[in-house]
Amino acid sequence: MKVEDLMTTEAGSSRPFDTADRSAKIMWERDCGAVPVVDQEGRVVAMVTDRDICMAALTQGRSLAEIHVSSAMSRRLWSCRPQDDVKEAEKAMRAHQVRRLPVVDAEGKLVGVLSISDLARVAVSSKGTRAKKTPVAAADVGETLGAISSPTAPK
Repeated sequence: MKVEDLMTTEAGSSRPFDTADRSAKIMWERDCGAVPVVDQEGRVVAMVTDRDICMAALTQGRSLAEIHVSSAMSRRLWSCRPQDDVKEAEKAMRAHQVRRLPVVDAEGKLVGVLSISDLARVAVSSKGTRAKKTPVAAADVGETLGAISSPTAPK
């Protein structure tokens, strides 16, 4: 199964100069916990999560309307392509301990987001079917979630 078969295509996005309250509003409206951050050409440059925004508000002592996304976003970025195999995307999630991967085209432009939730929904919906091989195994999703949730060493 390919990433494009599972990814969310209607992903919202923010710009680095947007305020954090705008990103938080996108997350609220789309019921998600992260938003890709894109540059003027639509290329993904970072991700910002609800946790990033909360920690920025706490550490900066300012309201979300006063905080720019660039001061809250994660500078580390891992992504995948629509044509990638889902198993490769799962490996990337495990290796980098991320719950979501922006899906980008050949130019690095946002085309969607693949989340651990997308994988879990497919694993659960295919459970109990007559198919000999499910596109996403529940055990693999569990292993991915376990790897993502493992404590990391302090940096």
